[in-house]
Amino acid sequence: MALDPNDRSIAGFTMAGHSLVHWFETSIPIFLVVWLSEFDVSVTLLGVIVALGYAPFGIGALPGGVLADKYGPKRLVLACLGGMSLSFLVLALANGIYAIAVGLVCWGAAASVYHPAGLSLISTGVEERGTVFAYHGIAGNVGIALGPFVAATLLIVFPWQLVAALLAIPGLLAVAYGLSADFDPTGAVEEMDASEANDKALSVADLLTNSRTLFASAFALVFVIVTFEGLFYRGMLTYLPEILQGLPALEGVVVGPDLEGIEPSRYIYVGFLVVGIVGQYAGGKLTDRMTPGRGLLGMFAVLAVLALAFIPVTRMGLAPLLVLCGLLGFFLFAIQPFYQDAVAVHTPADTRGLSYGYTYLGEFGLGSASIAIGGFLLDTFSLSVFFAVLAAFALTGAALSAGLLAVLDRFDSPRTAEDTGADADD
Repeated sequence: MALDPNDRSIAGFTMAGHSLVHWFETSIPIFLVVWLSEFDVSVTLLGVIVALGYAPFGIGALPGGVLADKYGPKRLVLACLGGMSLSFLVLALANGIYAIAVGLVCWGAAASVYHPAGLSLISTGVEERGTVFAYHGIAGNVGIALGPFVAATLLIVFPWQLVAALLAIPGLLAVAYGLSADFDPTGAVEEMDASEANDKALSVADLLTNSRTLFASAFALVFVIVTFEGLFYRGMLTYLPEILQGLPALEGVVVGPDLEGIEPSRYIYVGFLVVGIVGQYAGGKLTDRMTPGRGLLGMFAVLAVLALAFIPVTRMGLAPLLVLCGLLGFFLFAIQPFYQDAVAVHTPADTRGLSYGYTYLGEFGLGSASIAIGGFLLDTFSLSVFFAVLAAFALTGAALSAGLLAVLDRFDSPRTAEDTGADADD
């Protein structure tokens, strides 16, 4: 089914926002290499400074969700785009490591509000929610792939300060586009208009009350499911490049005669992210055809099998490794529209921003614990143990998803009657 004008407008606006969040996010590690050579600082200090920039990205999701409910998601997305762009302009003017720290912290705080605001906008404004979730995810993956590629390419020619300024330009253009975008942010929720939504601004007491209500419903289970997805996702995404680089299957593989020093593992990782674009689209389309609990159960089960198969498959040679990485990239990103839809299904429309705030606190905040867990496992145990733990995360997610299916009849999920009818027709 073709998107109606309101759905198309929201899709374009949120796709621009999502791609740029990850455009900025994944370019920062490229600058890290330059800063290490530019400034007389230790890797530990610079690592702490970069971590200070990434920390608000996850921690700020919850207050970002509250602000989205209070001021409306469009305003928050515009503030996010403007804030991220201005933060990179601060980086462009930085003449020392502490000025860089200020720019990174400002970026993390600005970026943190995007996911709860953008997803809240899709969930309340879009009729064809699964399709737009798919397009939204694809845009994020495009940003993930293009950010480091463009930054690294520009740094060959220009100084890093100018590159930081150039990377800010798309964000400023997106702000201009967003200001002109016209859509109804509550077009898919008949019983609530935009003014009524803003009237429901949360006080501290309301926040506590709504939080208790959310966690007394099926959303509590969705939150834990998302956290385990985050543990699998962040652990896999963080360590896969390093793992690929040390695999025997890639020994002796040459990218090209004129590209000495270019690791083939980097190309495989880029391919892994590109296949994720297809996975995002497929997962989003599937959310229109099955309940989120059933989809999550199937996706987690496949991810567990792929994690357990990683070591045996890599011993079979290059071709099986490429196929496995392609499947991992597909399913790792195909699962995301399902948990995004699960939040929309199991939460009331007027607290959707708060709901997605908690969701991304679990995904990016609690899920980032797998970075520390994975580092410990890789340093202390074998690669097989690392993938076994990832498989355990996925199997736990599958069990919780099966539980979500089992408890649906016990909770009153605030899905609209129209959504319910559509599911019945499918």
